[in-house]
Amino acid sequence: MKNRFFKRTKIVATIGPAVDSEEKIEKLIKAGVNVFRLNTSHETMEVHNKRFDLIRQVCAKLRTYCSIMIDLQGPKIRVGNLEQPINLEKNQEVIFSHQENLEEGVIPVDYKGIAQDVNKGSKILLDDGKIQATVEKVEDNKVYAKITHGGLLKSRKGLNIPGSTNSLEAVTKKDVEYIKFAVDKKADYIALSFVRQKEDVLLAKKYINDYGADILVISKMEKPQAIENLESIINVSDCIMVARGDLGIELSAVEVPICQKRIIKECNKQKKPVIVATQMLESMIDEPIPTRAESSDVANAILDGADAVMLSGETSVGKYAIEAVETMAHIAKNTENSPFYKFDNDFEMFDETTITRQAIAFGADRMIKHVKAKALLSFSHSGNSTRLMSRLRPSVPIIMVSDSEATCKKMALCWGVYPVLKNWDDVLNQDILINIDNFLINEIGLNYGDYVIITGSAPRLITSKTNFIRVHKIGT
Repeated sequence: MKNRFFKRTKIVATIGPAVDSEEKIEKLIKAGVNVFRLNTSHETMEVHNKRFDLIRQVCAKLRTYCSIMIDLQGPKIRVGNLEQPINLEKNQEVIFSHQENLEEGVIPVDYKGIAQDVNKGSKILLDDGKIQATVEKVEDNKVYAKITHGGLLKSRKGLNIPGSTNSLEAVTKKDVEYIKFAVDKKADYIALSFVRQKEDVLLAKKYINDYGADILVISKMEKPQAIENLESIINVSDCIMVARGDLGIELSAVEVPICQKRIIKECNKQKKPVIVATQMLESMIDEPIPTRAESSDVANAILDGADAVMLSGETSVGKYAIEAVETMAHIAKNTENSPFYKFDNDFEMFDETTITRQAIAFGADRMIKHVKAKALLSFSHSGNSTRLMSRLRPSVPIIMVSDSEATCKKMALCWGVYPVLKNWDDVLNQDILINIDNFLINEIGLNYGDYVIITGSAPRLITSKTNFIRVHKIGT
């Protein structure tokens, strides 16, 4: 088989100044990247536009399909601009207030609801939790607090109020601008930050639909409220991201591992893809090899059932961006080939509208084992039947053949799926089987006599709903 099929877990890489060139992006793809993330919390729209076009250009050159994710900043609370950094010491009394003008003794905050969303005893965390304060009182729209863990506070550092941000808008004005940008650029995924309830996801989808698009939405789980509303959020989302950075601040670092397992388990149950993100190989920002703990972290996320694992600073600003992707790919391959990588790949066929597709996916998975097939060849226009096949975690690569370029790009995120664009909406006869054999041998790397399982629609292969399954021996 070709080298591109050596792993089935997908890799998401964040684009930044460290890999902002055609050469670096090409190396990332060859190293194993399947999805590129544009983080709108940093850089300008002009920069993101340039990087978006560059990714598409390189993918076209390599004749491969990668998804592009536009990650919205969301309602991130930040400290305002300070005249100079403030050294906050334990037991020091401080005042927080939503205001633009600098006032001596007051720490400005860009969140107008801060005084409404805290009470006496509430925790305020600054700079990813490095600095902590406890609210003592709220008076005249100002929050009076005492520092419990000190540190140096700089301008524009993040501020978290665990469990108490009800006044925050789910989709900000900046987010709406980037949703339009994603629609105009025909992005494949939009990642929605700080989701608290299913209505947040539905609101984002409404904005997307109002702009006349149908971009898939990834809900980022990074708030305690999201864990409380886990099942309903997953139900209305197209994909889930376990965003462990803010989740570990809003809850605590010791609670994150169990939350991660719970989220992945529910995603697997609802047949939704799930990405595990944040600090996976963080030491590789500055070092050429990861720590043993980081390698174990990536492997355990894959063993838990993650469809994809994500790199952030490792690729966006890291010194060893390409090596980080190569390392993650090798961890994935090694983990997938281990005896511990086993899943209960049965599921309840509960949806009457897709029962035929579900039955075919289930049957194809069983047939792969019986005939020792080398691959599953899935003909699909929309990718729906291929997604079902992906959820079963088959033991062979899923080669999806589609006549839709948009579908090929979206499917790059799905576990074990390798999309190929072909205009093969033909009746399955001897002529088309010859074309299929040539494709499997010359482009995929299979051999004469290998078995493959073919799924598609009849009488034509692609455009109708999947309704047939075939065991095929190459060359016969």
